[in-house]
Amino acid sequence: MNYQIVIKNIDTVNEVEGYWSDEDFVALLEKFNYPDGATADKTSLPELLEMAISDYEPNEAAQIVLEYRLGDELSAGQIEQISNNMLIDKVCEEYPEIHMQGTLFHVNQLLFKAYNGKFPNAKASVVHFSMTPVEGEVQKLTAENILKLLNNGLSDRNLIKRLFENQISQNIPFPEAESIIWELNTKDDVNYSLVTSENWINKEDIKESEFESVLEEVEDEA
Repeated sequence: MNYQIVIKNIDTVNEVEGYWSDEDFVALLEKFNYPDGATADKTSLPELLEMAISDYEPNEAAQIVLEYRLGDELSAGQIEQISNNMLIDKVCEEYPEIHMQGTLFHVNQLLFKAYNGKFPNAKASVVHFSMTPVEGEVQKLTAENILKLLNNGLSDRNLIKRLFENQISQNIPFPEAESIIWELNTKDDVNYSLVTSENWINKEDIKESEFESVLEEVEDEA
């Protein structure tokens, strides 16, 4: 199906609002030995957590937050290694397990704020765009559909195109798309917003703001 694509805006942000819930703040406060989070004013929870975190050594605090968010997927040794690396590098952009990069970004930015810059400042992109079928009915698009349709508007220097050239340009499966796009939102299946790492898509990656793309049915690999 042929689509008309319009990229309306790309916002570069230091954090994604709403990722950490009040329940997350209360649970983390308890892990940082602040037991009164459940009775605290909800609006004060982020600030209370920042203060509680800053009482710990940076790598120790990183271990606690990583254990809370990724303890089911990472070993104690991996968590310790990542907690040390996070002070030096943007691990959320370099970690080989792509499906963890989004979570690592949110952890990194929580620590970045708490320590006022001791951790590298990673950034996310919020891309606002529309995808309108030239003919045929509107349908809900998946992360894989979205990236394949965006391909024609991305410059050749874009990291997704360089790492996944075949997957993004051909009608073959692109399972990594679900990990590259952290959030995908739409109310009408035409106007969308997506959240991803600035490392994956940034303003300089867009060579065309209006273009057409054809979405082909993906052939299952034999």
